[in-house]
Amino acid sequence: MRGRKTIGDTTGTARRTARWIALGVPSFLLGGALISQYVFGLFPCEMCWWQRYPHIAAIAISFFGFALRPARWPVALAAFAVLVSGLIGGFHAGVEYGWWDGITGCSSAVDLSGGDPLAAIMNADLVRCDVAPWSLFGISLAGWNFLFSIAGALTVFALLAKSGRPR
Repeated sequence: MRGRKTIGDTTGTARRTARWIALGVPSFLLGGALISQYVFGLFPCEMCWWQRYPHIAAIAISFFGFALRPARWPVALAAFAVLVSGLIGGFHAGVEYGWWDGITGCSSAVDLSGGDPLAAIMNADLVRCDVAPWSLFGISLAGWNFLFSIAGALTVFALLAKSGRPR
């Protein structure tokens, strides 16, 4: 029957769960990054910023998944953005653990809101991409982003595959 839910219908549930995960995972991870920056003073390095951009895109794209139901492409695209962030996080974690060299220099948090700009630049703390400023159970923030992003993206892809094509 078209348009009616049946008792054993998991297609709608899988699609709905995929939409929420595609929104929730990047929101949670980006929120954690912002809290670590603004509450705990862990300023992001250049590669940290690279991980944030796909999460921002995933959050924006995932809203289309809610607006364009039952279309699956926005949810899949959001999951792909989360996957990209996770892969960048994996690369960044490898740089932090010394498994390979990074492809970027260091960055700094410069406050140019007043006074001498040259003095502000010279006195700014350097934020290194090859040093993990914080870790939990030996896993850096980039490593946690890798784990949660990859798991979230693969879960969304699996749920979309399970839900089949919209009728």
